[in-house]
Amino acid sequence: MSEVTRRGFLGGTAAFGGAAMTAALTAPAEASTGPPFGPVVVRPADPRYGDLAVRRTNQRFRAEPDYFHVAGSTEQVVAAVTEAVRANRRVTVRSGGHCYENFVGDGAQVVIDICEMNEVYFDRERGAFAIEAGATLMQAYRKLYLGWGVTVPGGQCGGVAAGGHIAGGGYGPLSRRHGLTVDHLHAVEVVVADRSGRARAVVATRNPADPNHDLWWAHTGGGGGNFGIVTRYWMRDPAAGGNDPAGLLPKPPANVLSGAAIWSWEGMTKESFRKLLRNYAEWHVRNSAPGSPQVSLWGSLLIPGRQRGDDPGGMILPAQVDAGVPGAEQLLREHFAAVAEGVTPQVYVPPLQREPWFQAVRALSLGAESETGRYKGKSAYLRRPFSDEQADVAFDHLSVAGDVSSRGLLWLLSYGGQVNTVRPAATATVERESILKVLHLVTWDEGQDGEAHLEWVRRLHQRTFAATGGVPVPGGNCGGAYINYPDIDHADPKWNTSGVPWSTIYYGANYARLQRVKARWDPRNVFRHALSVRPPA
Repeated sequence: MSEVTRRGFLGGTAAFGGAAMTAALTAPAEASTGPPFGPVVVRPADPRYGDLAVRRTNQRFRAEPDYFHVAGSTEQVVAAVTEAVRANRRVTVRSGGHCYENFVGDGAQVVIDICEMNEVYFDRERGAFAIEAGATLMQAYRKLYLGWGVTVPGGQCGGVAAGGHIAGGGYGPLSRRHGLTVDHLHAVEVVVADRSGRARAVVATRNPADPNHDLWWAHTGGGGGNFGIVTRYWMRDPAAGGNDPAGLLPKPPANVLSGAAIWSWEGMTKESFRKLLRNYAEWHVRNSAPGSPQVSLWGSLLIPGRQRGDDPGGMILPAQVDAGVPGAEQLLREHFAAVAEGVTPQVYVPPLQREPWFQAVRALSLGAESETGRYKGKSAYLRRPFSDEQADVAFDHLSVAGDVSSRGLLWLLSYGGQVNTVRPAATATVERESILKVLHLVTWDEGQDGEAHLEWVRRLHQRTFAATGGVPVPGGNCGGAYINYPDIDHADPKWNTSGVPWSTIYYGANYARLQRVKARWDPRNVFRHALSVRPPA
């Protein structure tokens, strides 16, 4: 990894008062003073074009459209889509710029950039919290928490924007306790284009009687860039009653107890490595019952490739738990002990730390400056532990220091718990059985051999799932892959020899319904990319 990216991957209470501040927090974006932002059209001759072309975290790709259209309101997005479609220009959209693949830049003639649509407020009319699609997760966490003492169970990467994160499902450190981000989706505003090319804004809600309900459902895990351009989400716990904003979304822990377990590559044998991975997964199999104290614990086992030199590096398991859970310290220490049981070399556990929740969020967060670089990521859901053969593949790829392997990473993130209480068909997020998320990742710097790094991570992923054609086909110990970590190799017969289409890997039995939603709301297939939902044949 680059030094900046490595710090990001391995890094890891106040109240507003006064009527004026309360009004500012509850007023919609349209109520802000001053002239509205945009629209701004930026063409290649404009000095701003270069900055917009590289405004993304994965520097492997660069968007070079005919023009960027930076929008400041839903109405501006409607006008931008109508203009582009009627001119027969290929349209893509960008909010945070965190896509793993080149879905924004690939073939785009017009990129609609909504980063300036970033308001977060309580909408009294809808009785839910509005989050505009350009708002970053950190902006949302800060406003929701400092304003009302609530949050959404979203991701740890603070620079990610709501636009793509929520549409793809959304998960993070609070998901084992509170479910996915989309499990709290109350409504969504989407700019769609009809068969004539006319764009309009549609609000679709959770209410099954809503004639637009299928569009809401598609945005509970159907992925971004498929049906239209999301401009705003409304979030509310479906089980919440009343109208008090402080009771309409989950309350985070007052304080968090966090720590880490660390193992060195020095002395780590293949058998011990198998044991480490098995212990970690089996703890999650045993401790993912909804409502149990253990679902308040979340961790992420990071296994970077062995480093050259005197310090080979090693594995690190940062974990945190709600400090208010009875016996929180014992729970965290027992977690580390269970994962370390029978593993050599001996585990090292630094002193635990206790801090307020929002401070812990900021400390854990991967900010935008830490996420940038050149990288390739490949994902899977894990329902049960890796087999010994799968663990051996990881060991063989990561345990020998090399120019490429030292930039590699296996990442296993806590999952399950409350996530798995929802029926697979209730949301577009079909996978509701897994206990871990898996990421195979490699990074490299400008000037290095990108093809060699791509080949390395592709082989790691392919050999891990060799028994199912090189890809994580749902079934057995695997649950498919996560659409917010898209991987075009899953649609490439060179890397997917399973005979199972990529759509099944990401969407399972929900894909047919997503296709019907696509046909209704995007009949011209305006919004498309390499892994977009295809219209029915």
